[in-house]
Amino acid sequence: MVKTTRKGIRKTTVNRKSRNIIKNMTLYEMFQRFMIDKRAEGLSRTTIEGYEITYGYLEDFLLGDLANEEITTDVFTDYIGYMLHEKNLSPVTANVRIRTMRAFLRYCYERDWIYEPIHESFKPVKTGEIKIDAFTPDEVNLLLHQIDDTRYVGFRDKVMILIMLDTMVRVSELLKIRRANVDLKNGSIQLEPHETKMKRARIVPLSTKSVKLLAEYLEETQDFEEDTLFVTYDGRPISDNTFRKQLIQYKDLAGIKNKRVSPHTFRHTGALFYILNGGDPFSLQDILGHTDMSMVRRYIKMSNVHIKRQHNSFSPLLSLNK
Repeated sequence: MVKTTRKGIRKTTVNRKSRNIIKNMTLYEMFQRFMIDKRAEGLSRTTIEGYEITYGYLEDFLLGDLANEEITTDVFTDYIGYMLHEKNLSPVTANVRIRTMRAFLRYCYERDWIYEPIHESFKPVKTGEIKIDAFTPDEVNLLLHQIDDTRYVGFRDKVMILIMLDTMVRVSELLKIRRANVDLKNGSIQLEPHETKMKRARIVPLSTKSVKLLAEYLEETQDFEEDTLFVTYDGRPISDNTFRKQLIQYKDLAGIKNKRVSPHTFRHTGALFYILNGGDPFSLQDILGHTDMSMVRRYIKMSNVHIKRQHNSFSPLLSLNK
């Protein structure tokens, strides 16, 4: 069925006897064995693809494979310099690749595939404080105003955006929610452990407005007979790429040029609004699914900037005679 308009409107043990054979493996062969174990750990498809893409960047730099005796610290320090000074990657982007390579090299050393603990010889580069983008209420309303919710795709996108803001889930979590995970009676969504970044189950609460929206959306999409909550106009689970493209279209229509309109920006925005509206940091940490308070502290710091701006406009001293 097609909708275009809305209704009504494993760890591997190395045999020491085979050590000399293992030493003959190339870097690429080691990586393939590494990935076999990563897949066996049950990591998400996104994480697996991230490992493979990151290794591909290193392979491009190397212009091919390396024999075992060619795997040295110099190779990786040169690679870091290449990323920062020739490719002009930001320290944040370079660090994602550096951490992945360190994890891979640690794995190889622990299995006696390489002689030296190369992973201990280089570390992530220093970064300044990372700027976090968040929308203002006016920008959120402007984006929502671009959506034609008289059509199914528009209504679905509006629901997805508002649910992201309300629950602050990651886009990977949002797209894996099943209809059975939605509890309208108790106003919550159950996130399954294998479908979250930290591999831990959590329950995210829903506001009254979100409950009403989801009730309408669930009724709208029940004839698709699809377990996944958010689907395309022909009833297939929507992809990350499709949703991101939709957001870019709304950004262009809204004329927003100075901010990135992405699913994660909505997550940041929801967290900031939560603090500004009086939410406590400990419940926010639970809702976000963070293991520590470091990210929550950033939202608190951002909210203090907003408070300072408000204070300049509404300072009690403004009531005094000039």
